[in-house]
Amino acid sequence: MAKEEGSSVEVRQRKKPKTSGSQEARAEKRSGTPVPVRAPKYVSFQRFAKIFIGCLAAVISGMMHVFYLSAYHERKFWFSNRQELEREITFQGDSAIYYSYYKDMLKAPSFERGVYELTHNNKTVSLKTINAVQQMSLYPELIASVLYQATGSNEVIEPVYFYIGIVFGLQGIYVTALFVTSWLMSGTWLAGMLTVAWFLINRVDTTRIEYSIPLRENWALPYFACQVAALTGYLKRNLNTYAERFCYLLMSASTYTFMMVWEYSHYVLFLQAVSLLLLDVFSEEQSDKLNGKKGTFVAKVVKVVKFYLVCTLPLTLNLIVKTFVPHKENEHVLKFLEVKFGLNVTKNFTLNWLLCQESLQAPSQDFFLRLTQSSLLPFYILVLIICLLSMTQVIFRRMNGKSQKETVTLEDGRIGERPEIIYHVIHTLILGSLAMLMEGLKFIWTPYMCMLAAFGVCSPELWMTLLKWLRLRTVHPILLALILSMAVPTIIGLSLWKEFFPRLITELTELQEFYDPDTVELMTWIKRHAPAAAVFAGSPQLMGVIKLCTGWMVTSLPLYSDDDLLNRNENIYQIYSKRSAEDIYKILTSYKANYLIVEDAICNEMGTVRGCRVKDLLDVANGHVVCEEGDKLTYSKYGRFCHEVKINYSPYVNYFTRVYWNRSYFVYKVNTVISFQS
Repeated sequence: MAKEEGSSVEVRQRKKPKTSGSQEARAEKRSGTPVPVRAPKYVSFQRFAKIFIGCLAAVISGMMHVFYLSAYHERKFWFSNRQELEREITFQGDSAIYYSYYKDMLKAPSFERGVYELTHNNKTVSLKTINAVQQMSLYPELIASVLYQATGSNEVIEPVYFYIGIVFGLQGIYVTALFVTSWLMSGTWLAGMLTVAWFLINRVDTTRIEYSIPLRENWALPYFACQVAALTGYLKRNLNTYAERFCYLLMSASTYTFMMVWEYSHYVLFLQAVSLLLLDVFSEEQSDKLNGKKGTFVAKVVKVVKFYLVCTLPLTLNLIVKTFVPHKENEHVLKFLEVKFGLNVTKNFTLNWLLCQESLQAPSQDFFLRLTQSSLLPFYILVLIICLLSMTQVIFRRMNGKSQKETVTLEDGRIGERPEIIYHVIHTLILGSLAMLMEGLKFIWTPYMCMLAAFGVCSPELWMTLLKWLRLRTVHPILLALILSMAVPTIIGLSLWKEFFPRLITELTELQEFYDPDTVELMTWIKRHAPAAAVFAGSPQLMGVIKLCTGWMVTSLPLYSDDDLLNRNENIYQIYSKRSAEDIYKILTSYKANYLIVEDAICNEMGTVRGCRVKDLLDVANGHVVCEEGDKLTYSKYGRFCHEVKINYSPYVNYFTRVYWNRSYFVYKVNTVISFQS
């Protein structure tokens, strides 16, 4: 009788793994005794508790990041103790332009009138009417101004604090989205905590929020992070219908917003589309989540291109509605890429000046050193290698005719079969490759590194994949994988806490001060002495500050997506070249400039990068230097204008009259009547 009962038990054990494929069934088969099944209520409560704690940790992490940014900004600039002019000077370059239009919207008599003045703006750049909303992606400023007035915040908080608060709040959403993405990939919210810790510690390389708050990327990247989190959930296997619909809707909404607030978003989305195309090639899941898995390679390309066009359709329709003429694509982008990748050589000032910008150069050794010191880079490389090898192993298995399993368990140790993992590995490789060419892309790639590295070290499946290759016999691999997925991130977290937490506390306790009295004096002089209709000429970075702090009209702006503005910048920069006083006078009067501002920092610049000083680039473009390559270039018979005009002798005094100066700036009035003196 005992044998018969034992036989019946064995028969049930053979059938159960075939239908369920669960780990409990396998454990039951090995032990020969039934494993007690947990009550459904207990399982539901356990799952709810896990999700609740994870969501709570994600929200708290985002809020703590916002509080840290706010406190650090206050300590760094001593913001609350500054006058309005001193606060506005902290917005430099293009950041100043964005915030200036936010101020203009608040001063407008109505929202409709404010939008009209921005879309038909002729009060910023002399002799030029621009659609500032379209050209500068000012939708964040429009929304911020509406919220400020509609919520009655004008009676509670100053406009600058409201604006900064929105951007800081988006940064909280940013790290929360990274938290959720890492959590979805690893299955544990511990990975999200580690992601946020690495993001904060490496914030010099993960965000530019500390230096340029109104930058478009600070508004846009939080939405892109939400889109990536939604896409990660959408690509997961065994997703129920409601969760899939939620992910799809969130992905669509965040993609649309991302495209609206950043003019370069379509480049990032194109890289994402390429990643999805490669995922479509490598993955053989029978699913319609990616445009189908069957068909020729050309058909797949067409489907991905169609997917990309559908994603960009809202932006296209918006541009058609906002403007009645199509937006002209700038050719300087293509020319820049040709020179950047060594396909062409040029002496053009604008292209060479762009190539000399730090964000468009290859990253320095300090970048990799910082990431190594925080332990991010070593673990990122480890996780990336394991995932790549697992993906390669899966591909070879398919080439040998082995079919893919419908359900991959922890014991299988095949992390390279999960579609969301394949997508993230491909995407991070593409972003990393481009970041090696242009350092500015590190602000997209480095947060990806934080998320991917944290997911890997906290994922039992990744450790199980590694242990399966090592074929350990002494310890059960599943038990060891679970231990490693808890022990490794704990050790990393403790080491980061010990080394970097005191630094963060020190940053919050030390009171710093933003001190720029020369710029404050210059802006004060302009507001008190310059006529209201005056037009100022100078470097585009300074012109942005003048537009914000004084409201006066300028000849150029620090924007690089418009060919006419780029030409204006090059022409105005001639004040630092070896050109005659008459040439400079003709350039300035062609733009109706009344005042010229010469910056001593540019005129006497001692750059560390050879050939990247503004005056060096101008000399090369104008043919005023002797090159060793055999080019027939000669020295100019004129001295450098920014030096010569300070001496106050003829013919410079005939064209320009110095009206103000301090240690950093020299202001000259462009004479309307030329009086030639001997």
